[in-house]
Amino acid sequence: MEIINTKVKKWGNSFGIILPIDMVKNNEIKEGTDIEVRINTKNKTKARDIFGILKGKPIRDTDDLLKEVDRDFEKR
Repeated sequence: MEIINTKVKKWGNSFGIILPIDMVKNNEIKEGTDIEVRINTKNKTKARDIFGILKGKPIRDTDDLLKEVDRDFEKR
């Protein structure tokens, strides 16, 4: 089993991933080959990502601020 990090790209109305050519050759992958994909997303929940959302926002009630942060994350 080989593990790679890759980005999902939009193809028409679907999404797809690109496999590196070395992996394709090493595993003899051809069109129609069945493969198993395990998905492990890297969500943006790090403190620096949240700080970036809050940067420049006026200080106010914590509940209102958290609701705004949730809305910003839903847009991504």
